[in-house]
Amino acid sequence: MDFDQLETFLEVARLSSFSRAAEKRFRTQPAISAQIRALEEEVGAKLLDRSGGKVALTQAGKIFQKYCEETVQSRRSVITAIAEVERVPGGEIVVGANEGTCMHVLPEVFAKFKKEYPVVGVNVRRLESAGVLEAVIDHSVDFGVVSLPVNDKRLTVVPIHRDEMVVICAPGHELSKCKHVTVDQVSRFPLLMPKFGKTRDAIEELFASQNLTPTISMELDSSELLKRFASADVGIGFIAKSNVQEEVKAKTLAALTIQDGRISRDLALVFRKDKALSRAALAFIDIAVKLKQPQLEKTAAR
Repeated sequence: MDFDQLETFLEVARLSSFSRAAEKRFRTQPAISAQIRALEEEVGAKLLDRSGGKVALTQAGKIFQKYCEETVQSRRSVITAIAEVERVPGGEIVVGANEGTCMHVLPEVFAKFKKEYPVVGVNVRRLESAGVLEAVIDHSVDFGVVSLPVNDKRLTVVPIHRDEMVVICAPGHELSKCKHVTVDQVSRFPLLMPKFGKTRDAIEELFASQNLTPTISMELDSSELLKRFASADVGIGFIAKSNVQEEVKAKTLAALTIQDGRISRDLALVFRKDKALSRAALAFIDIAVKLKQPQLEKTAAR
């Protein structure tokens, strides 16, 4: 067996899906299946149960998963340790963040980091906020980017980005001619809501503060889907301003500020206080802070 097979197995186990693992690993599904079969033949046990229409770990698979995680982590540690000896950042960093953050907040950080440290591998895991914190705690990622507040005393929290939530609607919607809207106006239209998370909580608190109840049209687990449905005039929604700049410029969406209430979304890098970060990870944090904190301070001063 090799590390590529182990990482494929871990991805299938994490996602409970061969097709999704194939997508994440940039492979075909038959290639993923072949790697799993080769592992099962080598260890002499069935690792994954494919019956019932979904993929689940067998008892042997659960044992194998634990050793796989330890082996992959040991490999990363060895590569990082050797890079430290050579005094050149190397190895790999693993970052956890949600879809919107990966697409609209972090790209310039990744671009600058890869330009300065081209030999360092960057692995991005798209997770929701709770999943990011879990992954940081259990060492699945080196650090994550999540919405504030973060109250876990085991974590170091470094604020890097501030965003304002805006209301979005289709260009032909009757609100699209407005620059500002009230919460009462928003409550009169079908609303596209995130299924869960801090943004969902903040939206519900905003309506509750004015004794209003939103008319929820759809609940979505993707900011990109929310934008698509808003553009198709299925409903209106709340989203971070930085996530819709391209669509507003292209006039496929209209973005409106909230006149009688403000929802801000502050993001921070988080990592375990007891984690010995590699030089590569420290370099990434330094770049993120230098790029993003001046923008944060500028936004806060408005």
